[in-house]
Amino acid sequence: MRRRSARRADLGLDAAEFAVLRRLDTPQKIQAFLTALRQNFEPNGDSCRPVRVVLRERSAHCIEAAMLAAAALWVHGDPPLLLDLRAAEGQDVDHVVALYQRNGCWGTLAKANGPMLRGRDPVYHSLRELAMSYFHEYINKRGRRTLREYSRPYDLRAMAPALWVSGEADVWDLVERLDAHPHTRMVSARQVRTLSRPDPFLRKIAGILQYRRPRRLTRARRRRQGTAG
Repeated sequence: MRRRSARRADLGLDAAEFAVLRRLDTPQKIQAFLTALRQNFEPNGDSCRPVRVVLRERSAHCIEAAMLAAAALWVHGDPPLLLDLRAAEGQDVDHVVALYQRNGCWGTLAKANGPMLRGRDPVYHSLRELAMSYFHEYINKRGRRTLREYSRPYDLRAMAPALWVSGEADVWDLVERLDAHPHTRMVSARQVRTLSRPDPFLRKIAGILQYRRPRRLTRARRRRQGTAG
């Protein structure tokens, strides 16, 4: 379904759910809504919850928030596009953002628990330029810069809204599609070997979190990793 603007019937949402997306009629309002959502720490295991569940629970992590942002953009006439930022395998996690254009330039809408990987204003003339705006601050807990690739825009209209908007089940098919979607490498192996280490002050800033992980989840993760005392 390639409709320019998504109607309530297209998305399968009820009147109250659709009203939320209708109110988010600018990128600034969408970003503020994403920022105000609680962080989904996945207490019951890995999740990729559709828009309806995020609206109900008022919590999200990056891909869940990106789907909500894409749905809101679609309601207001923008295509529902996602961009996958791929990290070095085994060193960090990927980051998924919603993608949009204004005046021929690209911007993003994104949720991140830290300050560095949130949305970008639409001032970037190419996708590479936009993706590179995340490179410097894409830092793992060991103090390494780990961003390596970015995807082509993924149009969510390729999936039924009953799966990613109005469904109740995790949207693992989307995760697989994004992973298989064509990606472009951002830095060469030679460049990776010469990357500088972030200084202690930058690492401290990168480690600031809006929402603290619940202690019970932190203890459970340590037990799984064999580090609990």
